[in-house]
Amino acid sequence: MSLIVAKFGGTSVADHSAMSRCADIIIANPNTRVVVVSASSGVTNLLVELTQENISDERSKQLIKQIAHIQYKILDDLGNPQEVAARLDAVLSRITSLSESLNCHRSKATIDELLAQGEQCSSALFAAVLREKGNTASAFDVRQIMRTDSHFGRAEPQIATIAHLATEHLAPLLTSQIIVTQGFIGADELGATTTLGRGGSDYSAALLAEALKATAVEIWTDVAGIYTTDPRLAPEARPIAEISFNEAAEMATFGAKVLHPATILPAVRQKIQVFVGSSWEPERGGTWIRHQVEDVPVYRAVAVRRDQTLLNLHSLQMLHAQGFLAETFATLARHKISVDLITTSEVNVSLTLDKTGSDSAGNGLLSEALLQELSQHCRVRVEDGLALIAIVGNRIASTAGVCRRVFEVLEPHNVRMICQGASPHNLCVLVAEAEAAQVVSALHKNLFETE
Repeated sequence: MSLIVAKFGGTSVADHSAMSRCADIIIANPNTRVVVVSASSGVTNLLVELTQENISDERSKQLIKQIAHIQYKILDDLGNPQEVAARLDAVLSRITSLSESLNCHRSKATIDELLAQGEQCSSALFAAVLREKGNTASAFDVRQIMRTDSHFGRAEPQIATIAHLATEHLAPLLTSQIIVTQGFIGADELGATTTLGRGGSDYSAALLAEALKATAVEIWTDVAGIYTTDPRLAPEARPIAEISFNEAAEMATFGAKVLHPATILPAVRQKIQVFVGSSWEPERGGTWIRHQVEDVPVYRAVAVRRDQTLLNLHSLQMLHAQGFLAETFATLARHKISVDLITTSEVNVSLTLDKTGSDSAGNGLLSEALLQELSQHCRVRVEDGLALIAIVGNRIASTAGVCRRVFEVLEPHNVRMICQGASPHNLCVLVAEAEAAQVVSALHKNLFETE
């Protein structure tokens, strides 16, 4: 039997009516046996605020009350089934306990466990909605199988262990029921709760699909697939019926918000096709991401990623010397920093960093410890308030005229960095964030609307 893993984001499980629509999507396809859910819309942000230092007792109580209101409203609409009510009571009690614990002793492990509580609520509620519609369904604690390291806030999955545990503990359940489980969270080998970083629910779904050898992953969100760019920036943006793994990886990495950057990796490893569609309008279809596609245009989309940081490193030690870059990247690796783009000159290196690499609590990438370590062998300058814009497509590095069409649009703007050539699938520029919308709109018009 073909197996489909379906993931629903926060807006798709925001309330009872939204959950009911998503349940209908699942019921319509009997091959959908695993459902991965995010926390209900707004809950994770409330939990993040609850983890902040120096938060007052009064504010903590307000936040917990808001979380309870969101979850108990869904419970009320379900008719207050006793077993789900008891589960919500236990989770909300745990939220209160963990919040109080943070006031006495802050630890990343406690923060991760607190942030994981939203998915515990939504999975229990969503399973109840499926049962309400006459299906056999139960909530499954993903921490039984989603094994990670102990890097709290941004844990790394242990792929082989996840596959073994999923085969042993999850696969046997799928013949008799629909399993609803949590995205975003896991557990280390000692059983401590970990999180995969913000946006990790997509990644969770793909990891489970890989472990269970599924045929497809469905990412259900609030937009009908992937567009040539954000329709809010270019009203003429159009949906894309299918794209390749390589193109999707570039788009996810460079800002397509409907797909988390890590999602594509497990799918590529097992050649699992990925579908992105709207849980609000499933009849509109969506975008299929496949290993091979028939249409491979030069220009596929324009993606934008805001809130970027440019790290400039200057050192005369680079001049006709070896080892500077190796030392720099070793330092960044020790601090778990992943570099996006890089340009070099004889005595300068410029690197872009993306805040999607922040941990689950939203803590930034550039710690004082990192900056001090870098400063020991070079002068460091940090620039914020930038946006990374990527033209995504095929054969970009080998097609004549691409640069002309792009740079004629960029002429009025100050470009801080240009990267092209490392991949045939993108050309990237870094501009001031205040100019990003104008640049994206102009590029889309020149590359897509003049055809």
